[in-house]
Amino acid sequence: MFIGGLQKLTLIDYPGKIACTVFTLGCNMRCPFCHNPELIVATKDSPRIAEREFFDFLKKRIGKLDGVCITGGEPTIHADIISFIAEIKKLGFLVKLDTNGISPDILENLIDKKLIDYIAMDIKHAPALYEDATGVKMDMDKIRKSVSLIMSSPIPYEFRTTAVPGIHKEEDFLEIGAWIRGAQAYYIQEYREIKIFDLKLKDKTGGKTIDLERILQSVKGNFTHVGIRK
Repeated sequence: MFIGGLQKLTLIDYPGKIACTVFTLGCNMRCPFCHNPELIVATKDSPRIAEREFFDFLKKRIGKLDGVCITGGEPTIHADIISFIAEIKKLGFLVKLDTNGISPDILENLIDKKLIDYIAMDIKHAPALYEDATGVKMDMDKIRKSVSLIMSSPIPYEFRTTAVPGIHKEEDFLEIGAWIRGAQAYYIQEYREIKIFDLKLKDKTGGKTIDLERILQSVKGNFTHVGIRK
C-alpha cells in the first residue's frame, strides 16, 4: 500500500469513535477543489510511510484507538486495498472507508467480507454535471452502482458534497437530493480555498458565494439526517 500520510489521532473523522487516519497516495480523479492535492499524483518525491511502520504504530494503539479511517487520494484504486484492510481488522480495529465510488466491485467485496464498518462517499455533483467537479471523463454507471451498494448495505454510511461556488449552483443540490433520496446521512461541506489542486479554480470562485443553509433546507426532506460541515 502506498501510504502518503498518517494522522495519529482524530476525534472527528470517524463519527463517535477515537481513531487514526491513514492517507493513501494516488487518485483517479482531478477535482480542482481537492484539499489534499499532494496525494493525487504519486511521484518518486511524494512523502511515504512504510506499511510496516504503519502497522507497528497500530499494534501500539490496540486498546487506545477504536478505529482506522482510510482516505486519500482514493483508497480503492490500490490492488492491495482488501488485504490491507483485512490486516487492520485482524488487529481488532473498526474501519471507516472514504471513497469517491469509482470502484464498486472493490466496495462490494469489502462489504461482503465484512471488512468495513462505516462508509463515507463523496457525491461530487449532480449526475449530468459530474465531470465539472471531477476534471476527468466519468463512468457514471460505476458511481451509481456504488451509491446503490452503499444504500442497500447494512453498514452505517454517509454521503457528502463539497459545495464550491463557480462549480455548483444551489439548484444542483435538488438533483443530488433526488438521486440519493432515502440515504441515512448527507452532509454539505463548506469549500475552503486554503489548499487546492487547481489554482485556476480561483478564477471561477472569486467573489462568488453559495448559501449552505438554504441548500440544507431545500434537501433535508430527502434524508434521515442532513447537516453542514464547515
